[in-house]
Amino acid sequence: MSLAIRLALAAGLAVGGLAHAAADAPAQLDPAGEKLYRSACVVCHASGVANAPKLGDKQAWAPFLAQGADALLATVLKGKGAMPPRGGTAADEATLRAAVAYMMDAAR
Repeated sequence: MSLAIRLALAAGLAVGGLAHAAADAPAQLDPAGEKLYRSACVVCHASGVANAPKLGDKQAWAPFLAQGADALLATVLKGKGAMPPRGGTAADEATLRAAVAYMMDAAR
């Protein structure tokens, strides 16, 4: 095999490997999600008050992760159990979605 062909194959493998690594990299989270978590959600989700799943508890979050972000956001918007609608905040939907993504990511 010529040097040119070997170099072309190596370059193709390197590019393919980089593309695969990029696809496996976690999505960039919106910092507004962590900010909202730390200012409001932490009150219940840090300690598990009223059966709120604790941040980072993979077992407690498994059913919510299985439902997906859209279903979880719908629950946050309308409230559930002791959690009031919108988690008791005036946050817009995009910020609430970012907080949901932050908490889901912590449980993966």
